[in-house]
Amino acid sequence: MTMPQRATTISRPGIPGPRPIGRPMSAASVARPVPAAHPAAMPVGRPQVPAPRAAVTFLTVAEVAAMMRVSKMTVYRLVHAGDLSAVRVGRSFRVPERAVQDYLRDAYTDIA
Repeated sequence: MTMPQRATTISRPGIPGPRPIGRPMSAASVARPVPAAHPAAMPVGRPQVPAPRAAVTFLTVAEVAAMMRVSKMTVYRLVHAGDLSAVRVGRSFRVPERAVQDYLRDAYTDIA
C-alpha cells in the first residue's frame, strides 16, 4: 500500500504561496559598522602578547607542615596570623612554595 502523494501547490490569485523559512536578510543588517572598542577594529598586525609568567607551585597545608616539620595546626595559625601567605581554594588553603621559602629565610636566626 502506498501513501498518497501531496498535491503540488498551484498559485492562485489572492492566495499567498508558501512562506520562506527564517527571517529575510537585508544588506544593511549584514554589513554593520564595527564599534571602535571592538577587537575587530584594532589595527592589523601582530597582537601584543603579555610576557609569560613564572609558574607558581602551590603546596597543601599538610605538605608545608611536613616541609617545616611542624603540625598542620601550626601552619593554619601562621596563615590566619598573616605570617604565611596562602590562597583559599574552596574550603582548603594552598600555600605558594615561594612563600614558605621566604618565611623560613626571614625566620632564620643565627646563634653564635
